[in-house]
Amino acid sequence: MASVLSYESLVHAVAGAVGSVTAMTVFFPLDTARLRLQVDEKRKSKTTHMVLLEIIKEEGLLAPYRGWFPVISSLCCSNFVYFYTFNSLKAIWVKGQRSTTGKDLVVGFVAGVVNVLLTTPLWVVNTRLKLQGAKFRNEDIVPTNYKGIIDAFHQIIRDEGILALWNGTFPSLLLVFNPAIQFMFYEGLKRQLLKKRVKLSSLDVFIIGAISKAIATTVTYPMQTVQSILRFGRHRLNPENRTLGSLRNVLYLLHQRVKRFGIMGLYKGLEAKLLQTVLTAALMFLVYEKLTAATFTVMGLKSAHKH
Repeated sequence: MASVLSYESLVHAVAGAVGSVTAMTVFFPLDTARLRLQVDEKRKSKTTHMVLLEIIKEEGLLAPYRGWFPVISSLCCSNFVYFYTFNSLKAIWVKGQRSTTGKDLVVGFVAGVVNVLLTTPLWVVNTRLKLQGAKFRNEDIVPTNYKGIIDAFHQIIRDEGILALWNGTFPSLLLVFNPAIQFMFYEGLKRQLLKKRVKLSSLDVFIIGAISKAIATTVTYPMQTVQSILRFGRHRLNPENRTLGSLRNVLYLLHQRVKRFGIMGLYKGLEAKLLQTVLTAALMFLVYEKLTAATFTVMGLKSAHKH
């Protein structure tokens, strides 16, 4: 049984990673638009396609895909860790009983915390690589010149100390509620639908994925803005306020944002983010469900997959 468990966890982890890479690649330009709107305060909030057209006009056709490789590598690691931890913990805890929404939430939360602590340095690096060479409206931003992932790690540790790699950890830990909320709604909606029918169609999975992610994203978006600013860490902020994105730092950034742009300032770039996350989540769950189902069918582990 133990070998099936670990093998099953592995299948889930790989399916999760493949699903998220596919989805992220397809909708990557939306993420670029969102990050620019969050980090570059002087950039006017326009509709997503307008922002993307501006970026292409100023920086070339491939600019919306800048930083794709580091983001994809981090995403693979991140999702692999998340799905592996999630499914292993679920298998240990549930042990063949029916899972409840509460259990899903706790397991999702623990998996998220493990994920944040292990993968934050990767996200700090790729936030910067993604914004490298961008034409900012805000003159206060100090440009970077990293040659790649390894060089970025090296320069950050050399110039800012090893702890800078964990910039924005605090908001990231708060954002753990995001996948936890998403998974809770996803599993809950799935259970409701399965009462009415034997099997979920691909469309059902797509819609459930989209709804659950949209709710989670809207609730936690202001934290994501703060997280992006801290990870980027290139604003000439008062430097003593930089450490690890402590609670004071997070509140300070939220307060500044509201003072300058009103409460909607916290939601700058939300349109691009919602478009991206809703489409990405839906596509990712679709690929994830199909891959796991196909793999278990091939391996004759069909019964093990019914959870």
